[in-house]
Amino acid sequence: MIKFAGFGRTLAATLIVSAGLAGAAKAQDVTDEQIKTARSAIDAIGATTNFDNILPGLANRVKSTFVQASPNHEAEINAVVDEQALALAPRRADLEREAATIYAKTFTQEELKAIADFYNSPVGKKLLADGPIATREVMKAAEIWAAGIDRDLRTESGKKLDAIIGTPPAGDGGEAQQQ
Repeated sequence: MIKFAGFGRTLAATLIVSAGLAGAAKAQDVTDEQIKTARSAIDAIGATTNFDNILPGLANRVKSTFVQASPNHEAEINAVVDEQALALAPRRADLEREAATIYAKTFTQEELKAIADFYNSPVGKKLLADGPIATREVMKAAEIWAAGIDRDLRTESGKKLDAIIGTPPAGDGGEAQQQ
């Protein structure tokens, strides 16, 4: 639940900042054709699929809060909150329209078409599917590399400083003397 709350705050801040920047940069209205092209790009990259869980997550939080207050009425609470959540579900289209408007103001129609074309291609789909895995592996490699660089930088600097000032500086853990 804490993760979801953080995601919600991040999402809200991102949308507000994006809308503000996009609006400031290009204050013109967008056409229906631009919105359609932006929707195509958004669909291709799955830019709004992470938002599918917002309403169900909020409904679960509301249920939990109400059930804590009235635990003997869990069935009624679940039924009412589910009913209200379903009634609010059509408002998801408002978020899609806002996202499309932001994309339409941020990218030209040609750029949006190129984005959609690329991400609908086999290599674009592969990038979407396997890109996060590759990114995670690159991050692991960078951490290992940084640890090695840190070790070597401390060791070699410690050796040189030991020769210059006679004692290893604090913070090298005595690694310079162990070598």
